Amino acid sequence: MINTLHFEFGEVRVFEKFVVVVMKEGITVKPEYNDDLADIAKKYYKGKKFGYITYRINSYAVNPMVYLKTSEIENLAAFAVVSASGLKASNLEVEKRFLKKPFEHFTNLDEAKKWVNEMIESSSPNP
Repeated sequence: MINTLHFEFGEVRVFEKFVVVVMKEGITVKPEYNDDLADIAKKYYKGKKFGYITYRINSYAVNPMVYLKTSEIENLAAFAVVSASGLKASNLEVEKRFLKKPFEHFTNLDEAKKWVNEMIESSSPNP
């Protein structure tokens, strides 16, 4: 791990090829939180692709409009959601419609990391 960052919305763990984000209990993820993600993309992943893994161990809401802003981050290669299998598939289907990046659900963090790394390797050349 390279760094652990703390924000109003939660914690971002920065790794060599991806971030793992744990949102705070009870929040609503808003589009303006993407400003922090864009800053992280520029600071830690300038000139290379990276992945985003949201580790949903807490209960929170997501404004799906957030994904329109997330899609604008050019060097973001993949987006993974890790949660218990009980998460409603319908929620993920709605979220997928708004994100214009590869998007997958996992019940295991290690599986998500493996998939994100594969997506980075197979994505188009670095920006």
